[in-house]
Amino acid sequence: MNTDSLIDQLIEAFRCLPGVGPKTAQRMVYHLLQRDQAGGLKLAEQLTTTLNKVSRCSQCRDLTEHEVCQLCRHPTRQSDTLCVVESPADVIALEMTGGFKGRYFVLMGTLSPLDGVGPAELGLELLKSRCEQGIAEVILAIGSTVEGEATCHYISEMLKPTNVAVTRLAQGIPFGGDLEYLDGGTLVHALEGRKQIV
Repeated sequence: MNTDSLIDQLIEAFRCLPGVGPKTAQRMVYHLLQRDQAGGLKLAEQLTTTLNKVSRCSQCRDLTEHEVCQLCRHPTRQSDTLCVVESPADVIALEMTGGFKGRYFVLMGTLSPLDGVGPAELGLELLKSRCEQGIAEVILAIGSTVEGEATCHYISEMLKPTNVAVTRLAQGIPFGGDLEYLDGGTLVHALEGRKQIV
């Protein structure tokens, strides 16, 4: 029999959020209970509504409350360029730059067999199908972790028969960075990704 009080259960529920440990969860719960019960009720209502109505876009897998998201429906976006990202937060980051005018494909993670994340969980069959429908270039905007590298390799191999150009975001020295402060992996990526100055 579970002897945890409702307060303890709520504290534990808050811990599902990234970066929220036991103390932070406890502060949040006590704040809502002591000072802002109306805010807590509004949070619970909005959370329930959002979780029930938001799903994945049928074309790019981004989060949306519609069958097809706003970016996929946008008539002026370049339909022959597809940027593959790990998460919806990456789409937001790229959109804030204003520098990309194509379409997106959101993996919702990277390949991680130990965690049970394979090609099916990332929607790679849908990605391949989209590429066979007039995509000229796929830009891989995936982090350079071990899992990210494996995911990029898998996607590039998967897309070879489609004759789609597969490129990757440049990685290496950040703007304003000094060489002496960079780690070896970053320097290797910078060397491998060098380009000729015109």
